[in-house]
Amino acid sequence: MAIVEYSDLAPLDHVVEPRWWNGTRPIAVDAFTLDAGHFDLGDLSHDSDLGVAMRATFDRVGLVHVTNTGLGELADMRSVAKLVIDAEMSYEGGANPRGNIEANVYEIGAPLSAWLHYHHEMAYVGRSTRVIGFLAKDVLPPASGDPSATRGASRSATFVSDSVAATDRLLSTDFGRKLKELGVCYHRNLTDRDAFLGRTEFGVYNHWQQSFQTDDPDEAASKAREQRLAVSWGPDRLLETRYYCAAFEYFPGLDRNLLYSSLADHGMWFDTWPLVQHLPHDQRPLHMTFGDDSEFSADEIQQWIDLYDDFGMPLDWRAGDVGVICNYRWAHGRPGITLADGEQRKLGVVLGDQYDRVGVVANRW
Repeated sequence: MAIVEYSDLAPLDHVVEPRWWNGTRPIAVDAFTLDAGHFDLGDLSHDSDLGVAMRATFDRVGLVHVTNTGLGELADMRSVAKLVIDAEMSYEGGANPRGNIEANVYEIGAPLSAWLHYHHEMAYVGRSTRVIGFLAKDVLPPASGDPSATRGASRSATFVSDSVAATDRLLSTDFGRKLKELGVCYHRNLTDRDAFLGRTEFGVYNHWQQSFQTDDPDEAASKAREQRLAVSWGPDRLLETRYYCAAFEYFPGLDRNLLYSSLADHGMWFDTWPLVQHLPHDQRPLHMTFGDDSEFSADEIQQWIDLYDDFGMPLDWRAGDVGVICNYRWAHGRPGITLADGEQRKLGVVLGDQYDRVGVVANRW
């Protein structure tokens, strides 16, 4: 692998930037927001008033945002999230280079400067998660003026997109019917950490040692196959995986199939990612195609981006907030973030229980 100086690199000229939302929320804020000031945070038992209210909101909407908690520690915020998230998983086999901040609380695992396309967590492997929680440790002050890119959303916001509405619209299009017929393939290349010792991690997204939490290549390959991935090894112990699956996933809660794939797993994920954004798409660590290995057209890509944007909205974080999101019913993402001197934006991530993906169920559309 050739060594390239970072100063010689430049991003590609043409990128497709999400709009994130059109300024109209798909659901009213008060339909999923709970003010913690109305509850006794000294009682975080399963049957507490807050616990009952959070689960009722989550069951109805697939989304609950608890604000005004006054909490400053991630461990305390995690206790609130666990009123909905009964079981937690270890982030094994994941694409992002997430580290633990605290016990069972993970980093976002992406540069703040990179925008993160709408996505469903761990859709690219055979064992996904049902629910994801966000814990707002540090947030940013409001920007002066109204940034047009986010249409008045706060600088710290995470965006969510209604996958139920997106599914209904997508299935009315030729592109949606094609996705339904062909499915998708996720192409993922994980580098070997040892190959980059003493070198700039040019072109690196994640090392297989971190993704699969092992230094043994045979164990990493075995764990990948447990996730239903096809595995091969490339130069410099590059772990190459492929996962063919449906673009939709059956959600028992609504007894129907929902869109579960997005272009976050396409090479365009890296359009604003330092040390990777300059690479042509066929050399990036992620790629995505239809299930017959054919490429998406430029028009299909734009349709997919617009689809999630049209049903998106911001979750405007304040310090201490806790958000819990159904991974079937809502996709999530965010724009890139630029910090001024002295600013910090830090969210913790809590991952719910894993499940084996089933793909689509006949006649459940």
